[in-house]
Amino acid sequence: MSSPADVQIVFCTAPDPETGQRIADHLVEYRLAACVNMLPGVKSVYRWKGELCTDSEILLMIKSGTADYASLEAAIRELHPYELPEIIAVPLSNGLPKYLEWVCNIKNEAE
Repeated sequence: MSSPADVQIVFCTAPDPETGQRIADHLVEYRLAACVNMLPGVKSVYRWKGELCTDSEILLMIKSGTADYASLEAAIRELHPYELPEIIAVPLSNGLPKYLEWVCNIKNEAE
């Protein structure tokens, strides 16, 4: 049985739907994530290299096992066009037990 501590949500923004789709497909195909939600229409306001920036982005909400974080981060960094991509992991405090189990067992699922 999996616990909430075994599952994380990783947030990552991408510059456009095509990049977001490429990252999501890779993470799910290689079982680094059980599910990736792609939320379009995100507007990000931030300071970068001394300038105030505003960009439209797509937000990826990635559900994965905490044990896979290092591999997941490496894959995102390899596929992502940004010099410094947003990759933020958030631990869970609770969740539907069967869903948490599914996320953790995705690596062992038969083809």
